[in-house]
Amino acid sequence: MANDNSSSESPRQKRITVPQFSALKKSAQKITMITAYDYPMASLVDEAGVEGVLVGDTLAMVVQGHENTLPATLDEIIYHAEIVGRAVNHALVVVDMPFLSYQVGKQKAIENAGRILKETRCQAVKLEGGVDQAETIQALVTAGIPVMAHCGLGPQSVHQLGGYRVQRDENALLQDARAAAEAGAFSVVLECVPSTMAQRITEHVDIPTIGIGAGPDCDGQVLVLHDMLGLTCGYVPRFVKAYADLRTEITGAVSKFRDEVRDGQFPGPEHGYE
Repeated sequence: MANDNSSSESPRQKRITVPQFSALKKSAQKITMITAYDYPMASLVDEAGVEGVLVGDTLAMVVQGHENTLPATLDEIIYHAEIVGRAVNHALVVVDMPFLSYQVGKQKAIENAGRILKETRCQAVKLEGGVDQAETIQALVTAGIPVMAHCGLGPQSVHQLGGYRVQRDENALLQDARAAAEAGAFSVVLECVPSTMAQRITEHVDIPTIGIGAGPDCDGQVLVLHDMLGLTCGYVPRFVKAYADLRTEITGAVSKFRDEVRDGQFPGPEHGYE
């Protein structure tokens, strides 16, 4: 008689699903998300027990050194998402759709989002927009592609906005969030929105709101990994809290290695072979 393994689950089956993530709004527990771009960091973030991992187009800035997110390409996003997808066993993995991968029409958006899901082990995509992208969100969801929306400050519109500015039009923000939810988005990121506005939006939409620079009353929070680890080069947004100073730790460790090599302390006898 064959062994009955029906009760066992693989690590991949234990991942948080899109419906489970969306249902967290009804619980008392806040949702946590962190960006990740490579295997070691994604593994560590997942082990820490966050509910969501975002493969963000912020990789253009924190990994590639660009001044904004616009240079990130679809192929680059897929490359990093495939790596992250192999590392994560628990969290829901969401992938940013980069600039001009969805703004050019619903059919192209479906093709590009489909590539992300087909070529990685990730479960959902994220795109910027509300009312203006509602038809695209609906088309993606109809095609079986889960969508997280992104309202408020849209970094891909940085030139149109004239910089990274707090968004204060409450009526427009609420309309965007509602349009995304009605189109089928399972969650919405609110970026750089006054706290009171974010609170009201959270109360008026049925899907989880994930804040970044949007105050404490959203259903969850997301930060860029490099920001919260103190690895950011240059400007750090006001809404960031650094939970470590790895920049100092890393430069200190490398400097110590340099000095020990120059002084003949490394490698020692214990680091060689007979």
